[in-house]
Amino acid sequence: MDQLSTIILAASLIIIMLGMGLSLTFGDFRRVLLYPKAIIIGLVNQIILLPIIGFSIAVLFDLRPEIAVGIMILAACPGGPTSNLISHLAKADLALSVSLTALSSLITIITIPLIISFALAHFTEAGQEIALNIPATIAQIFIIVVIPILIGMAIRKYAPAFAKRMGKPVRIASGLVLLLIIVGLVLKEKDNFVSYLQQAGLATFILNVVTMLVGFYAARILKLGRSQATAIAIESGIQNGTLAISIAIVLLNNTAFAIAPAVYSLLMFFTGGFVIYIGNKFITSEAS
Repeated sequence: MDQLSTIILAASLIIIMLGMGLSLTFGDFRRVLLYPKAIIIGLVNQIILLPIIGFSIAVLFDLRPEIAVGIMILAACPGGPTSNLISHLAKADLALSVSLTALSSLITIITIPLIISFALAHFTEAGQEIALNIPATIAQIFIIVVIPILIGMAIRKYAPAFAKRMGKPVRIASGLVLLLIIVGLVLKEKDNFVSYLQQAGLATFILNVVTMLVGFYAARILKLGRSQATAIAIESGIQNGTLAISIAIVLLNNTAFAIAPAVYSLLMFFTGGFVIYIGNKFITSEAS
């Protein structure tokens, strides 16, 4: 993305996160922390299983080195604000989703350099050290995710009638923003879209789908509820593609490493949309 696109996307996500905060209470997060089973399962999926699955796909598909490294960069990244948006629209456990995003983002500050250094050593001829800008990463998390959600939660606490009234418009606006992001990304990458899909489409699609399925069924097998399992599935399968692209281009200075994250950043919105459809269909059938 260019700088203007990044700013517009970040501003849109900040507004959406504030809207999400209107549907949350401090009790939601207290419940997540008092019963940390879901947090532990989610983090194991993201921090441990996701890189293993990414590495397995890269090896089994015998991917070109730059595509394989791109897959591993993706697998090393945490979930991002988009995963929270999709969880919100899919009626998953939003407090769990936000908690996992925040915690995994902090943990991956340590694990990203380790995983990517391993990938570079394994898939390329020369390894390369990774230095992640820790203050900037933490600031990004707080500005885009944490602070807007806290403001929304404060509004709900002190102006509950307004928060309730804004619930439906915020969900509609969130859905429209998601649609605009998809259209914008497709239009922006239209010249490279076919080429990128041919190189990395199948591998990134499988990474996306398999990690979501593993996250969901691992949670269900371990007796978590459907909304928690859905949140874990989304956090496991919807990675921070913008961060992955930034690592490839800014830190590694290699645009070829950004091909897989770029394709993934497009495909994840379509699979995310499917999860939103299934989540809402289940809620509707359960209500009826």
